[in-house]
Amino acid sequence: MLPRVTLSVRWIAPGAVNAKPMMPGVVVYGNPAGEKTGNHAVTVHAGKPGDKTFFEEHRFAAPWTSVEWKDGEAFRAVAMHTLPSPAYGANQNDQWWTLGLISGESATELASFSGPTAANGRNSVTKALQGKFLDYPDTWLNLRPGTVVEKAFWLEVVPQTVAGSGFRQPLRSAMRLHPIGSTEGLPGYDETIREKYRFALSRWRDRDPDAGFEMYPDYVKGTQFVMGWCGQADAAGYAMLALANRLGDPAMLDRGQRSLDWLTRSPFNDHGFLLNYDGDTGQWEDQDPVSQGQAMESFARAIIVGRKRPGVKTERWEEFLKKACTVQAKRILQPDWKPRNTADAFFVSPLCKGFALFGDEKFKGAAVKAGDYFAQRHLDMTEPYWGGTLDANCEDKEGAWAAFQAFLALYEMTREQRYLDWAAHAMDVTLTYTVLWDIDLPAGRLRDQGLKTRGWTIVSAQNQHLDVFGVLFTPEIWRMGDYLGRDDLKRLAAVMYRSCGQMMDPYGSSGEQIQQTNFAQHGDMSNVFRLRGGYSESWTVFWITAHFLNAASEFERMGVDLD
Repeated sequence: MLPRVTLSVRWIAPGAVNAKPMMPGVVVYGNPAGEKTGNHAVTVHAGKPGDKTFFEEHRFAAPWTSVEWKDGEAFRAVAMHTLPSPAYGANQNDQWWTLGLISGESATELASFSGPTAANGRNSVTKALQGKFLDYPDTWLNLRPGTVVEKAFWLEVVPQTVAGSGFRQPLRSAMRLHPIGSTEGLPGYDETIREKYRFALSRWRDRDPDAGFEMYPDYVKGTQFVMGWCGQADAAGYAMLALANRLGDPAMLDRGQRSLDWLTRSPFNDHGFLLNYDGDTGQWEDQDPVSQGQAMESFARAIIVGRKRPGVKTERWEEFLKKACTVQAKRILQPDWKPRNTADAFFVSPLCKGFALFGDEKFKGAAVKAGDYFAQRHLDMTEPYWGGTLDANCEDKEGAWAAFQAFLALYEMTREQRYLDWAAHAMDVTLTYTVLWDIDLPAGRLRDQGLKTRGWTIVSAQNQHLDVFGVLFTPEIWRMGDYLGRDDLKRLAAVMYRSCGQMMDPYGSSGEQIQQTNFAQHGDMSNVFRLRGGYSESWTVFWITAHFLNAASEFERMGVDLD
């Protein structure tokens, strides 16, 4: 007697559609930029006959996959959603159902399997390490006669869309199928802010004249004040000003003043300012657009808040920001400006704020040029947003966030509808990296602590652990909820911030990497079936704390309390 397999099928179809096969050339977001990193490190699905891509359901921020294709002059898409679960009768430890797609000669199929994986022309592999895939073999089922195996899934039709937007309706459907609006059981908002401030003080170096917030713990290297990614010394300075009243510590204003004053001493060249101050040698070094744009944003925010704080002197910050905006505006306005990736989008928001603060039309012109450029380059998603993080050259949420922040800043500066539309698109891409469900975890520290994964964010196509980065753009998600009339976005923002407050130790410290899937960057990585459930607690670069304080500062400015 053979086992019986039952498939529970439900349709999500918002209108009639004439079904047609998906031809080769189907758009699968992720391959143009991913190929720059290399298919040894990221998944590349080009839609060619024979391409197969399947991964464990716990790897998905939300368990769905979709394809988009052009039918004449119209674009259409379909999606498959699943109710995620371990596979009954699994041969391997912690074996889950897998989800993905197969491209054939005349069609691309969406499918759910009971454990088999595939990627980049290889069967039985999974993306397990930062630089490579590992074998993931023998994922069959062992079933007794009479066994019933049931798998629930939904099929969704998007009868009409525009290029690069076929994923957006399925994303909204996933948000309804896996609603995460409840903050029940999550750390309190005020509690998290106070704990993170307490930890920030452990990185405060009260030196004269070079006071600041250190990127690394003392055992890693000497004193390093790093602006932008991933030291965020500048963001901490802004937070000292913005949160002083809430936290009731008047000394915060002095810390903010002194730390930002010191950072303005960074030397400039034709590409902007340097980012890393070595307190032991007195030398400045390093330069990249991601970190410069983020630091400029922090200075702009600090100036806006500092101008309203009695006793705070913003003149040096204003001189520094104006000089930085001038350098970047000149560079962007050059006819031959063509950035390698989306990272330069991080300059747009501070240029918009620079225009508001100083009235220089060149700042506005450069912001508009950059925004229009990135929209033309990325909205159809044949080249996704990418390159927003420094340890990968592939699709990442930071690249999508760079565009999201840029388009939203342009909308708030001009109130032109097209920028809000673009911001909504880039926001939706960032949300595809946001975990919409509580992933069941195996025995280990994360399960022992009752970790809830909803609201955390996956890093990139290369680094697939969870981190707290998404807390940084929760204020922008909240504002989009206002602009679009969507309370679900506000609820999501609250969950994202508060969920990431989990796993703090008694000193307010959090680690960088949550292993919700079979991917790891530390510890024993020899057994792919035992990577899940680990936690990298010791790598505590300062961005983890600064992002909480930065976002809380924006909520404070907006008059929003997430408790």
